[in-house]
Amino acid sequence: MDPNQCETCWHYDYDEEYDEYYCMMDLDEDEVYRIFASRQIRCPYYRQGDDYTLARRQ
Repeated sequence: MDPNQCETCWHYDYDEEYDEYYCMMDLDEDEVYRIFASRQIRCPYYRQGDDYTLARRQ
């Protein structure tokens, strides 16, 4: 999986308390392992979100 695609994903958000970005999908350890260990290019939970779409959500 390409970690750079997370930056344009709808589920990628910033946490002010921890001062870091994170994935908002509620995944358990097994799901995270399967995603990163697989040879898929895209995350199965990826949802396109452009700057305007993400700004409207805030």
